[in-house]
Amino acid sequence: MRVVATSLPEVLLLEPVVRGDERGYFSEVWNEPRYTALGITGPFVQDNLSYSKAGVLRGLHLQWPTAQGKLVWAPHGAVFDVAVDVRVGSPTFGAWTAVELSASNGRQLWIPPGFAHGFAAQDAEAVLHYKVTAAYEPTAEITIAWNDPALGITWPLSTPRLSARDSVAPSLADVVSRLPRWSATSGLLNDPQ
Repeated sequence: MRVVATSLPEVLLLEPVVRGDERGYFSEVWNEPRYTALGITGPFVQDNLSYSKAGVLRGLHLQWPTAQGKLVWAPHGAVFDVAVDVRVGSPTFGAWTAVELSASNGRQLWIPPGFAHGFAAQDAEAVLHYKVTAAYEPTAEITIAWNDPALGITWPLSTPRLSARDSVAPSLADVVSRLPRWSATSGLLNDPQ
C-alpha cells in the first residue's frame, strides 16, 4: 500500500494494491495490523454506504463529542472528497484538503476525529463507503456550510443538489463554540474516546 501525505498532516490518502486482469480485480480494503502501523486505529464500530446521484453534495459534517474517525472510499463511481480541520486552536484550523476517490483509482482517505467531512458526486451515480470509529449519534452532529467563504473550498460544482439540512447549514464561525479543541499531545482536548 502506498501512503500519500495531504496538506493536512493527520489526513492520509491511501492507495491499496489493486490486482486486476481481464476478469476484474481484487483489493484488500482493510487489514488491521497494516492500518494500525499507519496510526489508523479503531475499533471501527459501524460501516455506512452513501449512494448519490450526479450533482449531489453532502457535508460538511462531523460529530462532537462522540467524535468519529472515518476511513472512506468509493466502490462505485467517483466523488470529490473533502476533509476540513475544525479543531479549535489547531495550527491548521479551517484548512482543507480534497482528493478524488473512485472505483477506478481504489484510493481511500483517512479522516481523523475532529475533522469535518463532505463530498460531491462526480459521476451519474456514486457510492461512498465509510468505516467509522464511533456510532452515529444525532445529538452530537454538527453541520457546517459547504460554501462558507471562510473555508474557501474549491468544489467542482457551483449549484449542487443539497439536503434540506445542508442547504441551511451555519458557517464555521457560527458553530465554533461546539467544535472540538486541539491538543498538541492527542490531537483533541478531552477526547471522549
